[in-house]
Amino acid sequence: MSRWLADCCACRSATSGSGYHSFRAIARVNVDDGPHWEKSTVHYDTVIIGAGMSGLSAGVRLAYYEKNVCILERHTTIGGLNSFYRLRKRNYDVGLHAVTNYAEPGSKGGPLSKLLRQLRMKWEDFDLRPQLHSSIAFPDCTLRFTNDFAYLLEQVAMAFPKQIDGFNRLVRTIADHDALNLDKRQATSARQVLSEHISDPLLIDMLFCPLMFYGSATPRDMDFSQFVIMFKSIFHEGFGRPFDGIRMILKKLVRHFKALGGHLKLRAGVSEIVQRGGKAKAVVLDDGTEITTDNVLSSAGAAETMRLVDPTRPMVRPKAGDISFVESISVLDCEPASLGHHDTIVFYNDADSFHYERPNEPVDLRSGIICSPNNFDYSRPLEDGRMRITALAEPDYWIDLPEEEYQQRKMEWNDRIIESALKHIPDFRSHVIDTDVFSPRTIRRFTGHLNGCVYGAPEKFANGQTPVGNLYLCGTDQGFLGIVGAMLSGITIANRYLLK
Repeated sequence: MSRWLADCCACRSATSGSGYHSFRAIARVNVDDGPHWEKSTVHYDTVIIGAGMSGLSAGVRLAYYEKNVCILERHTTIGGLNSFYRLRKRNYDVGLHAVTNYAEPGSKGGPLSKLLRQLRMKWEDFDLRPQLHSSIAFPDCTLRFTNDFAYLLEQVAMAFPKQIDGFNRLVRTIADHDALNLDKRQATSARQVLSEHISDPLLIDMLFCPLMFYGSATPRDMDFSQFVIMFKSIFHEGFGRPFDGIRMILKKLVRHFKALGGHLKLRAGVSEIVQRGGKAKAVVLDDGTEITTDNVLSSAGAAETMRLVDPTRPMVRPKAGDISFVESISVLDCEPASLGHHDTIVFYNDADSFHYERPNEPVDLRSGIICSPNNFDYSRPLEDGRMRITALAEPDYWIDLPEEEYQQRKMEWNDRIIESALKHIPDFRSHVIDTDVFSPRTIRRFTGHLNGCVYGAPEKFANGQTPVGNLYLCGTDQGFLGIVGAMLSGITIANRYLLK
């Protein structure tokens, strides 16, 4: 467990009358389009809120050990923050542009190998293809990196020769830091730690740029443990992508879960977590159905989960995060490489310094991420060309817009986002044959995350525990980030509390 992670639904209720009503899922039906329940007594060992990467992985782990487990998902599809959809006869991925923690098939160590062992899945189930190369592009300086960490070391030595000794000391500090100790993690400023090793603020900003964009819920800084997780995930291990996109991994997780006897209920949003004697005892669905359980494992987020607990109970309510994004997705009639663009991902910043925070404008055009899903090491080309450009967004602006104006503003900002990114990529606009845009409004609608936040609350619950007994958190607000990180989070909390 030396290197982990990162890549990267709701509830309320009440009793009816003087007693509680329990319902049982239709016998042996382990996936439904909706919550069709028979009135009879049932008791699940664990109810999981949310069918994203974390919830599905926890469900597989528990079902493998013959636990009676049910995953409840409010929406009509699986995936949460890392999902997929079909629009105008084309498939789209949403969420992170790549899977971090890449490892070559058959590797014995590292997070991905551990993940596959824990899930009893095979390398070909993920079918990951490595990135070609990526870059961090700032004014007057660019650092390139691949899945070979030695290449980044060379780049830093060439661009910052006076900083290379300090950078090597930082790498050793990262190697020695136990970011996975769930009980003894203390909040430490990553900027403070980096400043003890590196004196050039440009290099510090360039290191922060991809790590923050891919996993920080904290403006302007990161907790050092989070920094370590992301540094290892992106720079030591690197990026990969399934040829068929994230839907392939999700569908295989669901098939695996069902084959083990797990129950998955779509269109089964949770409206309340019922507690008795300080412990979670049941969940209530949006339609009023109550399901009893020994444990509740929520991947909905810390603030979102605690809002489902009786609001009259005195307890600390976590603050919701507010780091969110707008993304422009362009479908091209050609491969980006044919236009001269070969980078897998470009993390860019055009300002004098890097600003990672909730912007004052609808979109912060000073920085962003450019990803081409085409530019991974595939054996054959994808069906069409893609360019995904992501930038920080102001959540309230997008969430509060009237619908007609919302559609108009999406197209206006789509054009501005693309134009701002053209400093770093060839002009592909004449090759665009289709476009889609998502915003914080989209994220809130399909995930239930307050403010459309992507990386959850600034304060993480590393040990997965909440103030309510038998109610646990997994996923982003537990602290393991990205696709592999989210999956390991679900597994870790399941192992720690739910398999005993």
